[in-house]
Amino acid sequence: LSTCKVKVLCITLKESVVNLVCQHVTGPHQLFSDHRKIAERAAQDPAARTSVADDIIPIVICASEERVGATMATINSVHRNTDARVFFYIVTLHDAVKLAKQYIKKTALKGIRYKILEFNPMVLRGKVKPDSSRPDLLHPLNFVRFYLPLLDISHTRVIYLDDDVIVQGDIKNLFNVKLKPGHAAAFATDCDLPSTHEMVRSIGMQTTYMGFLDYRKQQVKDLGINPGDCSFNPGVFVADISEWKKQKITKQLEKWMEENFKENIYSSAMAGGVATPPMLIVFHDKYTTLDPLWHVRHLGWSPDARYSESFLQEAHLLHWNGPFKPWNYPAVHLDLWERWFIPDPSGRFSLVRPDSDS
Repeated sequence: LSTCKVKVLCITLKESVVNLVCQHVTGPHQLFSDHRKIAERAAQDPAARTSVADDIIPIVICASEERVGATMATINSVHRNTDARVFFYIVTLHDAVKLAKQYIKKTALKGIRYKILEFNPMVLRGKVKPDSSRPDLLHPLNFVRFYLPLLDISHTRVIYLDDDVIVQGDIKNLFNVKLKPGHAAAFATDCDLPSTHEMVRSIGMQTTYMGFLDYRKQQVKDLGINPGDCSFNPGVFVADISEWKKQKITKQLEKWMEENFKENIYSSAMAGGVATPPMLIVFHDKYTTLDPLWHVRHLGWSPDARYSESFLQEAHLLHWNGPFKPWNYPAVHLDLWERWFIPDPSGRFSLVRPDSDS
């Protein structure tokens, strides 16, 4: 093992990760592995070191091999729009570690503070079943948000961002949101912003629990959640890690993943895929509401439906949730994403446009 000192949070999970408790290992049961070279870099480079006492804004974001350029655009938008000290925890799978490092080191992002963590998808065994309707929603990295306390970080509060997000405001204003007592996270609700209602109606986007859970199933009925209650989007949120651990949020989320694996109480054919419903269940009536301008959503749900330019200029954060991503074609409001895009130095990630063969 590396001689680098690695602090691993001691958390008891289920049998799938029992070998992780209170140790740093490289075997098949490891959930997150901090790569040796990156750990050494963090030990040698003062800019890469963090501690609880540092005035740091920690951001967790995933980088899949096929969408690493999207992640880098998100990171660039955060980095360029704040003077705060931001530290990026980039979570990826083994095959994309080298690519992510190269993308940072050989571009304008080389000055950012970051650490790359590898996620072991084996932890999802028995919790996620194949579904052909939206296979992208079943990517292992979609479930990293469930396991925040296991990340090798020392912060009590973090921001989680999806990779199809562009931040136009100062990220420290999002980080400083005041969480209500007993709340482990803050989300933006799907019914909160009048300016988005017309867009939501035009694309048939679901904004209530009815669109995410199968109310024909007894397990869902027993929850006692009104199907007309407003849903929220877990692609952007602020998390209190101490409260998350205290309430055993990860264990609760895993329970509902396992219930769905056995009984199919939700599916990716429904509005939010398979990562959103467990969050909706566990955090129902137990979350702080974000300023809606910090999560303007649905930009990726239609290749035609558009917001007004004046409204988008006011938005602090834009989210292309949905199948029509701004790095592909067709999609809307491409200019607001492309201004932050940094070409992949390896040439593997490229934009797909009408005049492009890629």
